[in-house]
Order: sequence, then C-alpha cells, then structure tokens
Amino acid sequence: MHRTLTCPRTPTPRNRKKHPNRRHPHTGLVHDNARHTTRFTVIGNHLAQHPELSLLAIGLGTHIQSLPAGARVDIKSLAARFPEGTTRIAAALRELEAHGYLRRVRERVPGGRIVTRTISCNQPGHSGTDAPRPAPRKRTRPPGSKPLPAVPHPAYPAPALLQQATDLLTNLRRDDPRLLLSTCDTAHLAPGVAAWLERDVSPTAVRHALTTDLPPEALRRPAALLAHRLTAQLPPPPPFRAPAPPPVVRHPFQTCDGCDRAFRAPAPGRCHDCRPERAELLEAA
Repeated sequence: MHRTLTCPRTPTPRNRKKHPNRRHPHTGLVHDNARHTTRFTVIGNHLAQHPELSLLAIGLGTHIQSLPAGARVDIKSLAARFPEGTTRIAAALRELEAHGYLRRVRERVPGGRIVTRTISCNQPGHSGTDAPRPAPRKRTRPPGSKPLPAVPHPAYPAPALLQQATDLLTNLRRDDPRLLLSTCDTAHLAPGVAAWLERDVSPTAVRHALTTDLPPEALRRPAALLAHRLTAQLPPPPPFRAPAPPPVVRHPFQTCDGCDRAFRAPAPGRCHDCRPERAELLEAA
C-alpha cells in the first residue's frame, strides 16, 4: 500500500519594503497622544495644515479660535500678548481674512455708535445655524472673472480711515466716468487707499495717482487697474520726525527805573543790578 505524503505549501515571502501598508516606525513623526477631557479646542486640519497660510497666520488663527466670545483680538491687544509686533500680526490677520477665517463687520450699537466686530470662522464657507448674526453679505463676482489683485492694507484699519477711503473711491467717477466702481470692488480697494492715507498721503494726491495717465481706450476692468496702481506705487512710510523744540521766548526791551539802562523783561521795572535784593546782597558782602 502506497501512501502519498503532501507537504504544506510554503508561502511566498513578500518584500516588506514594498508592502503598501508598511510603515517605518523608526523615521518621521511619532505621536504620544492623551485624550483631552477639559480645556481643549477642536481645530480643523484645513487650518492646521493650510497649504497657503504662513506659520504665523496658522498659529494666530488657532489662538483666536481658542479664545472665549468677547475677547479682544485687535492688533494692539494681540501685539501685547505675543512678541511678533504689530506689523507681522497685522499681516497674519489679513491672511486669515483673505482665506475666510476672519470677518470684520460694522454694527450700530445702542446709542448710535458704530463699532467693528471680528468674527472667527472655524470652517470657512460653512453656514450652519450657529453662524453669528448679523452675517455679512457674501461678495460675489461674475462667473468666469478673475479675482482682483491683492492691495496693501493699513496697519491700523480704523473705521473712520476706511470710510474716508471708500468715499474717495466712490467719487473717482467724477474725475473719469470710466472709474464707476461696484460696491464689491470698492470694498476690495478701500484698504489699499487707507494704506496710502495712513502714510500721510493727502486725499488729493491719492486721487491724482489713481486718475492720471489712464489709457485712452475703454477700461475693461477699472478696479484691476486701480488695484495694480495702489500696490505698485505705494509710497514708503513717512520718516520719524522728532518733536520740534519749544520756541524761545524773547521779552521786549524795558528801561530800568533806576539806571535808565535797557534790559529785557516781560514788564517795566528795574534791571538785575538795580533790584533791591541785589543791593542787599552787595551790602552783606
């Protein structure tokens, strides 16, 4: 009787280096995580790993999302909290605003005063029921049109400064009817004009820079041309000027009642040599 013996099939060895699920535990990042139960903030990877935001903007956006409602997030308050300074913090806030993580809206409070509120969006584009009210009107542009070029922003965007810039842009059509701007284009260009005004450039000089030497033909997109000029021709900040010394007060000439000599004094009387206290001092000596 013959018995057939069969051997179990030996599995073909795989090249572990080419395995798609193979990880390298000895290289790269290793997480040592613990579950948070108190004092934590949920941050989306769309912010933490944003491909266009700077590291400062990502960190500042994370900090702002962790703050309670009502916290102050203006440039001066943030500069007092962090060492980066007002210029870098202002630039990071502009980045967050350009990508939808911050919105600034103007509201009228009881008493008639207008204030600017900053709204932090933890997921740009999301319009859930918990969205703050009032929500700003969404800016739209015609389908297929390119976004306007970026413009400079002022370091301290005060509401009065932005309103002055908006009024200047609205009145450009009086200089040239082709410079009739839409509400959306005016809102985009206003920070650029405010940056000029903040650098001690007069409104007349800003208007002259925007309206002179325009092409003779029809302007296909005047807002884009103005955005380019606001950026390319932005003047440097004004130099620091030390305060002027106080003026030297020169009293008028008076005639001494004792020796008829002329001397300077605010009122008639005796000169220094003829004053009684001077005579007593000489006698004592």
